[in-house]
Amino acid sequence: MVNELLAAGFEVAQPIRDRGVDLIAYLDIDDEIPQFTAIPIQIKASRNSSFMIDQKYEKFPNLVIAFVWNVISENKQKQVTYALTHKESLAIAEAMGYVKTPSLNKGRYTTTQPSQKLLELIEPYRMDSMAWRRKIIQLSRAILLE
Repeated sequence: MVNELLAAGFEVAQPIRDRGVDLIAYLDIDDEIPQFTAIPIQIKASRNSSFMIDQKYEKFPNLVIAFVWNVISENKQKQVTYALTHKESLAIAEAMGYVKTPSLNKGRYTTTQPSQKLLELIEPYRMDSMAWRRKIIQLSRAILLE
């Protein structure tokens, strides 16, 4: 993931303390963004596949939650990253009916066996260096407009 962010033209920093942010992707000088912007990233790595939504991340509107699947697979083709904001995750949770579950009503929902429907809903959030570039630039522009 760090390599994809670097390939997309971002600088990457790792916070010294863990307070909900694992990485920070930032632009200091770039043709597309006129000033310094930084986007926090929370990494959720999984040996297989796992999708979750946690209400504690709602307080970070620009936080990107990166779901990294199949992290120990020897087949690099199986390794995949999906990156969503809390708002995007919540929209998927609504489409899946997770918002009506007792666990999400308590603040968190997790599935380690994503259905075909869930896979279809998160596919637009699959990351590579170009997708990272689009996502971080889009979030950075939104920050600058605030």
